[in-house]
Amino acid sequence: MITSKRKVPNILITGTPGVGKSKMSELLAERTGFTWLDVSKLAVENGCVESYDEDYRCSVINEDQLLDLMEPMMSEGGKIVDYHGAEFFPERWFDVVFVLRTNNTILYDRLVARGYSGKKLEDNIDCEIFQVILEEAKESYSSEIVHELQSDVPEQTMNNVDRICQWIEQWKKDNQ
Repeated sequence: MITSKRKVPNILITGTPGVGKSKMSELLAERTGFTWLDVSKLAVENGCVESYDEDYRCSVINEDQLLDLMEPMMSEGGKIVDYHGAEFFPERWFDVVFVLRTNNTILYDRLVARGYSGKKLEDNIDCEIFQVILEEAKESYSSEIVHELQSDVPEQTMNNVDRICQWIEQWKKDNQ
């Protein structure tokens, strides 16, 4: 068991774009009172961007700047970090990592609805097919804190929020 000096845990919600990280993070923040950190938004709002990728039509984050910005936030606990990657965050920041997964057909439809096309669409579908984010999380964090959650339909999202809330309650009991 991982122990922490924090009174409440930090949670990483990760997965391929379109799997439902932001919706689940928002619902979880409402339920728990934890602070939801949308990493992409945080990076843009705080000037932690080093360039713009024309192929993917997205900002390229300056990871060192971002980590320096987030370090003091993470020390107090009670953070839900929402990002499509896991490998560059320090392991000490998180007490649990949830990797959301989605059926490829459902994911394809979600990404097309967002305006994804061409290389960006193909690469994100491939990322999900080959479990890239799940493997990244397993390589970056202790295996006992990484959990895979299915996120195809709203009922699963609600069940996942319930499951994470139960996990938080158990964490609090174990770390008093």
